[in-house]
Amino acid sequence: MLSRRNVRIKVMQMLYTANRDGGLTYNHVERAYKQRVDNSYKTYLFNIHFLIKVAGESKHDEDRRKAKLLPGEEDLNFKAILANNPAVDSLTNNTGFFQLLKQYKLTSAVNQDIAKQLYLAFAESAEYKAYVAKPVTSLKEHVDMLSELYRFCTKHELFHDSIEDVFPNWIDDDSLVMGATKKTLKKLPVDEFFFKEFKPDYETVEEYGMELLYKVSHLDDDLLELIKPKLQNWEVERVAILDMILIKMALSEFLHFPTIPTKVTLNEYVEISKMYSTPKSKDFINGILDRLLKQLMKEGKINKLGRGLKS
Repeated sequence: MLSRRNVRIKVMQMLYTANRDGGLTYNHVERAYKQRVDNSYKTYLFNIHFLIKVAGESKHDEDRRKAKLLPGEEDLNFKAILANNPAVDSLTNNTGFFQLLKQYKLTSAVNQDIAKQLYLAFAESAEYKAYVAKPVTSLKEHVDMLSELYRFCTKHELFHDSIEDVFPNWIDDDSLVMGATKKTLKKLPVDEFFFKEFKPDYETVEEYGMELLYKVSHLDDDLLELIKPKLQNWEVERVAILDMILIKMALSEFLHFPTIPTKVTLNEYVEISKMYSTPKSKDFINGILDRLLKQLMKEGKINKLGRGLKS
């Protein structure tokens, strides 16, 4: 599920944390990186669980309607089809999924009051009213309504606040997690091990992310010596900490990651700087990396595998 950009951001954050706290050892930083990677996957599981809980509120809605002293025809005819249908059943009856929720201590992580508020707000929508007003015989109708419910939730502040209460850094992965959740909903009813599809893969997290973290951490002085001459009128101390970290990460990719094209590396770190650093950082970082790249290529120090990877 995690892209290389997400991994780059997590490595950047860990390097920044290590820079700010001199008491942290590399082992501390490595463990924190792994925890953030795990949290990305847990957030995906939490999103699915959250949706199940909101949909499940339709059962309470049915009970409330039936318990009225004078229920109307709409109340009497109401069925909790948002919660009781084959699409949702494939999730609620998935033993492996709920074992994961238990393993990650997410079983009780959803605030039921918020789930209720979101359901009641969604129940006022024209789409939901039309959905419950007639017999639904198509699986696609159930899937479409669950997707609509999820879209509704993701646009609601309560939804984002709820996730941030459990995963404070989820904003770094929000688009990725929501994309994975939407893909899962499109495949409803899901198979037995649907949740494995989005588990972070070893190559991205370990072979790339862990190696990048290690290289920048352990070759920090060497990387800095290469960067200094390219700063021109800038003193090292005047360079923003985050900008320097991004330059070191990109330089490490130039030198030590033969399968990543230099153009991809340069573009990625410029884009990340736009998201996390100052407005002027993108031009500064782009300029420094461009000068470094030209020098390293002239010296024959860029060794990329495959045709066209140097550009």
